[in-house]
Amino acid sequence: MNPETLLKTVIDTIPSPDAAWEERAWARLDSLTKPPRSLGLLEEMAQRLAVLQRTEKPSVTRKAIVLMAGDHGVTAQAVAPYPSEVTAQMVANIAAGGAAINQLAAHIDARVVVVDVGVAHPVSYASGVVNARVADGTADMSVGPAMSREQALAAIGAGIEQAAELAEEGIDLIGTGDMGIGNTTASAAITSVLTCVDPSDVVGPGTGLDEAGVRHKADIVRRATEVNIPDPLDALDTLAKVGGLEIAGIVGVILGAASLGIPVVADGYISGAAALVAMHMAPAVRPWLFVSHRSAEPGHTVVLEALGMRPVLQLDMRLGEGTGAALAMGLMDAACAVMSGMATFAEAGVADRED
Repeated sequence: MNPETLLKTVIDTIPSPDAAWEERAWARLDSLTKPPRSLGLLEEMAQRLAVLQRTEKPSVTRKAIVLMAGDHGVTAQAVAPYPSEVTAQMVANIAAGGAAINQLAAHIDARVVVVDVGVAHPVSYASGVVNARVADGTADMSVGPAMSREQALAAIGAGIEQAAELAEEGIDLIGTGDMGIGNTTASAAITSVLTCVDPSDVVGPGTGLDEAGVRHKADIVRRATEVNIPDPLDALDTLAKVGGLEIAGIVGVILGAASLGIPVVADGYISGAAALVAMHMAPAVRPWLFVSHRSAEPGHTVVLEALGMRPVLQLDMRLGEGTGAALAMGLMDAACAVMSGMATFAEAGVADRED
């Protein structure tokens, strides 16, 4: 199946939640030994998961985080304080278990799957990194398109494939993560185009730029949109012209997971930009998508407003790697434990409220 046909098939097969479970799930939660809705967002998460899984006792004990990695040609324009070689070095570090995401994933008993969709300096695949390379990083989007449409589709396909493999293994909750020096620049460009917000309002320090660096980065994003003229009504066009291979891979994970009936948790700004693309391509993905946290990157707030979604956490994080997703997934597991394990008023012999 060619990549464009695959994408269309996946989008067309995203299921709609069973509306009958909406009230049924709330009825279960409201029957538990607590004041109604007193656990706030935990109950909202549990209710959504119950609806998606069509059960009064949802479970997300089999978790995985898919971390997509790719480089960006726009780093030639000094938009990041670290050299692009750091992408490959950090991919190797993650594969070896030495990064923040490894510790947080272990804490919630989740697998970390590292996928190279376009690292400029390839790492050793003996380390367990999945080889799904489309190109040696993107081109410099400030002078031309970051990718061809075909490359963007191929990277999306790589994400779809990862979601399918995890579904076959019985994974019931997928988180997204990223690694790629320069990817906040690409995320800012995507966000600016798809939300019609000025680059100055969606660009932040990334891995540590000072104020002058942030202004320069905004100028580069503006130049990229002026050079490429991405179509805000065509998310794939925008993704190809000013996006990144790892962002496209995350788009594929989100769409692929949704089409297979698996809830997916987007990490911060990079995954948020990917979620924005996915939602533009397939609005039906919305019920299957959770957003983990509000990144300290200013553009992520713009993304969250465009998605119309409430993040689970706000911890002033901006690391990426799927770290926010891992923390949110742990809370989602806890929410399911509450809904599935608590006694009802009737079971516990506790008097219910008097209406």
